[in-house]
Amino acid sequence: MKSIVIQIKTPAIFLFFLFFLMGCQQNEQPTLYLIGDSTMAYKEKLYLPERGWGQALPTYFNEELLIENHAKNGRSTRSFIYQGRWDSIYNQLQPGDFVLIQFGHNDGSIQKTERYATPEEYQYNLKKFINETRAKKAIPVLCTPIVRRKFDEEGKYMESHGEYPNLVRQVAKQANVPVLEMHLKSRYLLEKLGSEESKALYLHIPQQTIDSLPDGLTDNTHFSELGAHSMAKIAVDEIREKVPQLAKFLK
Repeated sequence: MKSIVIQIKTPAIFLFFLFFLMGCQQNEQPTLYLIGDSTMAYKEKLYLPERGWGQALPTYFNEELLIENHAKNGRSTRSFIYQGRWDSIYNQLQPGDFVLIQFGHNDGSIQKTERYATPEEYQYNLKKFINETRAKKAIPVLCTPIVRRKFDEEGKYMESHGEYPNLVRQVAKQANVPVLEMHLKSRYLLEKLGSEESKALYLHIPQQTIDSLPDGLTDNTHFSELGAHSMAKIAVDEIREKVPQLAKFLK
């Protein structure tokens, strides 16, 4: 009778440890999830010139890494969470995945209550992304927000994100999370190019030059294809320096 019990239990124990080991293994092909706002987002209307830097990012990675861009126009940390967008990603996360987090353009929009996150809420939300990513044994990476193109009459760059970039740096330090310095590096690029040449990175479209925009467009927040790739290259350089686990998938 005793031998029969052992025969029944042994396969059960074996299966238990098999499933346990499978659960502990990392993905053979990890996924990089991008979460953020319009500056990072994929633009489906390809007949328009606007591009997000996250849209350009896959160009610089090899095929061993999957990339899913969940960034959306107009989103802040607050609205991204309240609309259930974060939950949908959290439920998919697997050990060894990555989450690249860039917000800040819309969190400071105090007139838009559905977007606005106070500095305290902004940091709380960033920590939520970090802690829940780590709970799934995935790897969080923060980004400071990319700058808007804003110069004064003398051609000197003007800051437009207030304290939000520094709030990201504080959270990164407190949580010991790598942070891609998109804010300062994009600012340095704009200052190097100057007021006039930096227009090419954004959407400065003269009238009657693009059929889909006959009236032209002046937009100092969103990127042209050149601008998207320029910002993606900044991200790649930062990843190569600061996130070795992710850098190994770069071309």
